[in-house]
Amino acid sequence: MTQPLGVIGGGAWGTALAQVLAHKGHEVLLWTREPEVADAVNRTHENPVFLPGVVLNAHLKATPSLPEMAACAAWVLAVPVQHLRSLAVQLAALPPTEPPPQPLIVASKGLEVATLTLPSRILAEILPGHSLAVLSGPSFAGEVARGLPVALTLGCADDEASARWVAGFSGRSVRLYPTTDVIGVQVGGAVKNVLALACGIALGLQLGDNARAALISRGLVEMMRLAEALGGRAETLMGLSGVGDTVLTCSSLQSRNMAFGVALGQGARAEDLLAGRVSVCEGVPTAKAVRALAGKLGVRMPICEAVDDVLHGHIPLQEAIAHLLDRPSRPEGR
Repeated sequence: MTQPLGVIGGGAWGTALAQVLAHKGHEVLLWTREPEVADAVNRTHENPVFLPGVVLNAHLKATPSLPEMAACAAWVLAVPVQHLRSLAVQLAALPPTEPPPQPLIVASKGLEVATLTLPSRILAEILPGHSLAVLSGPSFAGEVARGLPVALTLGCADDEASARWVAGFSGRSVRLYPTTDVIGVQVGGAVKNVLALACGIALGLQLGDNARAALISRGLVEMMRLAEALGGRAETLMGLSGVGDTVLTCSSLQSRNMAFGVALGQGARAEDLLAGRVSVCEGVPTAKAVRALAGKLGVRMPICEAVDDVLHGHIPLQEAIAHLLDRPSRPEGR
């Protein structure tokens, strides 16, 4: 019997990726911590909590039991970054399988606040021996799950593993572009959520399209600075995982982060917006982590710092904007 592919994380993005793999003809096992979600996926072929209205492929099954994932041939990890470490510890405790260990592809975007660590480095620490790839790029889960076209970046240092993942995901509506710059791909996926918050705030304040364009452009410079400081390549951020994802996330209210920013700009408090949310707004913890990491590395990231100031009440919103506008002028080059 063919081993299924495992997708760990039953939110919108995990479910969408499971749908892509199932449409390719793979048997897919989706892990979700909510038993009611697993039950709904298996009974009605729908994830009514995180991806309502999308009919899921019959090849896709779900389970709330993490030990069942030990039987999968590979793992796609699509859980919030702040929970990735604890999940990896649980996966490491599962009964060992026949070598080699399951290949991993991480589709989580962000930085771990407690350690200022990228997802790939968390997994390399806790799950050594597993080949590792990262997946990022401009992608709204609902569109991907419905089969609309999407292009993504796959970061992987292992050419053979990269080729297998590209073949596993690519189809009529999905195209993957491989790169060996695992760091750059992850920095783009993390920082773009902070920039989406900034653009949402600008929209909520009715600052105009010019302001949004400036935030995107200068935010990309901040993104490239951080990537290079961590060992990534600036040119990676000129592709799908940088410019592509940033433009998408900063231009549509389908983005949870941008919608959150709009509410902030209209006067809502971050703590009130976070209370009782079903889905995660990754930009909120990432803003704090990016600011701390940039400070540690000596990287200038004023837009990300301003977003963190607003989110955590360090200074009022209007004062944060004034600080950005009052900064000394520099040449446009980095």
